[in-house]
Amino acid sequence: MSLLEAIMANKARDVDELRSRRRHALSPSAGHAGAGPGDVPSRDPIDVVRALRRDGGGALRLVAEVKLRSPSAGPLSQALDPGERALAYAEGGAAMVSVLCDAAFFDGSWEHVSAARLRLDGAARTIPILAKEFVVDVRQIEEARDRGADAVLLIARIVSASRLAELAQSARAERIEPLVEVVDERELDSALAAGARVIGVNARDLDTLQMDAARAARVLAAVPREVVAVHFSGVRDARDVAAVASGRADAALVGEALMREDDPREMLRAWSAVASRG
Repeated sequence: MSLLEAIMANKARDVDELRSRRRHALSPSAGHAGAGPGDVPSRDPIDVVRALRRDGGGALRLVAEVKLRSPSAGPLSQALDPGERALAYAEGGAAMVSVLCDAAFFDGSWEHVSAARLRLDGAARTIPILAKEFVVDVRQIEEARDRGADAVLLIARIVSASRLAELAQSARAERIEPLVEVVDERELDSALAAGARVIGVNARDLDTLQMDAARAARVLAAVPREVVAVHFSGVRDARDVAAVASGRADAALVGEALMREDDPREMLRAWSAVASRG
């Protein structure tokens, strides 16, 4: 069984658990620093397209990820809790914060999304949050919205093209942005057919876990200019940031490299400077 197959086999149990719980309404005012949906104030989602679009000659936008564990690399830094790390990313220059929601393989949590949202809002940081989950059910999209996410990840590889379109529509109905992850041209076609305005191109194949930078560059180049293109995987240092900044991508998602740092601010500031020179 591949890693992706193992994740998806477990995800059915996660969805069943979510469905068994009543949906929580957003609170009318800011709550305390807790992690429940009811603690997240009712608010208009932040415009993800505007936050990530790279205007002509502008800097590559950096999406920094809260991920406590990687299935391949093992445990990562927990010196900062998810809310503190989200704020550190904002202070380091991130345009968006991605938060892992999967518990079994990434030590993620829906509570981490809530914690990040509350910490950013409490510091008056208008930065969107991506709920990064393996979404197969509308209930997960509802939970992302209730936790304060501005966008939710939809992975083209794990659902049919018709189901991808349905999930994207459900996200838009919840007023959050569907960020559709693709690996190849066929998946890109499905994302475009689903009306995706933000598409992430993963340099790592989710089935084989193999990296293919050339394929990623080719697929990124095929993303229409009116669609925001985000580079996923493989950004390990400033040279990688510069390489991505020189290409088609509007933004790049960075995970493990930043998560190895107990305090990621300095690294992120340095990378943001490189991104500005792209």
